[in-house]
Amino acid sequence: MQPDLVMAEPPVLDAAGYQALTGASDAQMAELARFQALLAEWNAVMNLVGPLTINTYWTRHALDSSQLLALAPDAVTWADLGAGAGLPGVVLAILLKGRAGAKVHLVESMAKRCRFLEVVAKDLDLPVEIHNVRAEELKLKVDVVTARACAPMTKLLGFAEPYLYRGATGLFLKGQDVAAELTEASKAWAFASELSTSQSDPRGRIVQVKRLSRVR
Repeated sequence: MQPDLVMAEPPVLDAAGYQALTGASDAQMAELARFQALLAEWNAVMNLVGPLTINTYWTRHALDSSQLLALAPDAVTWADLGAGAGLPGVVLAILLKGRAGAKVHLVESMAKRCRFLEVVAKDLDLPVEIHNVRAEELKLKVDVVTARACAPMTKLLGFAEPYLYRGATGLFLKGQDVAAELTEASKAWAFASELSTSQSDPRGRIVQVKRLSRVR
């Protein structure tokens, strides 16, 4: 009988720990902290993220989002589908700010969440464009299309299809059930995928997707 596997606990970072791990500049840290404050303020009246995750912001939200940049270091144009609370899109925009050609498209179908994103974008003067539409209705050419907590893989690939068709790489933040999601998605889609372990939670995975087509 095999012993039970013990899953490593996710790291819990404060601001200093996040900066030491990521090398974020003092200016970026100030903007990330301001985003945390806005997220907490709006979350009190709008369901953006789980209330308890505000206390683990630097791990659960900042690190979870910013780790995507290491997988696409040359990417400057991104689309965040189901942007909602601005995760990962706002964090990416803060860290990309100042880079030539940088732009993050925040795609969100709910108007009230778009209002939150507009406030954040204006407050932090971010290189973003907010689209109050369904993700699959846009035909944007970007370097990377991403999403977190948006939909199961089968449905998410449908949302991402127009972006992937135009040459984007998909980088999707997923939980521990990703293998089952990919198996189910393969019934409707043909695609190349690669998994990376999440820095913010060893149970999570980042799914890189390329060459998407529908199964006939």
